[in-house]
Amino acid sequence: MLAGFLFAALLAAGAAPARADQDEVHFFKNINVLSGASVRDAVCFFCNATVKGNVSGDIVVFFGNVYIDGAAHHDVVNFFGRITAADNTTIDHDMVNFFGGIHLGENVSVGHDMVAIFGSIHTPDSVSVHGDRVTIPGFIFYVPMTLIVLFVVLIVNVARSRRRRFFAQGYPIPPPL
Repeated sequence: MLAGFLFAALLAAGAAPARADQDEVHFFKNINVLSGASVRDAVCFFCNATVKGNVSGDIVVFFGNVYIDGAAHHDVVNFFGRITAADNTTIDHDMVNFFGGIHLGENVSVGHDMVAIFGSIHTPDSVSVHGDRVTIPGFIFYVPMTLIVLFVVLIVNVARSRRRRFFAQGYPIPPPL
């Protein structure tokens, strides 16, 4: 089983970036869309996406950050990272972030909804969102999860102390000779 995991990790680390008709898809390698450049979709796993140009499709990042200082003409989605938009940035559709934060500059425009699930949103008053702003704060997830972990630690400690006391009394039946 360990050999299978090592083989899968080797394949993932050695994966070449995929390109399909102006798409940028990378594993462990940052995506940089320079000023004046254009891509259709930008998808990144375990890396960051920096957009200073134009993205006509979606921007999707897993375990990394998104920085936009240009235009995103469709959705911006981030899992376990932060979305940062510079001043005067335009996002034509939705902006969604799971387990991270959204930080927007002055005069940023979001065409539809802005959603932060188990994260935070920091925006100035000049930001315009043409749909809903939805924030589910992180404490709604982290507080119950912390209580569950503390309960499990308590149960384990009680079970260990009872087991130590049981064996400290001596064996109920002497071991065979």
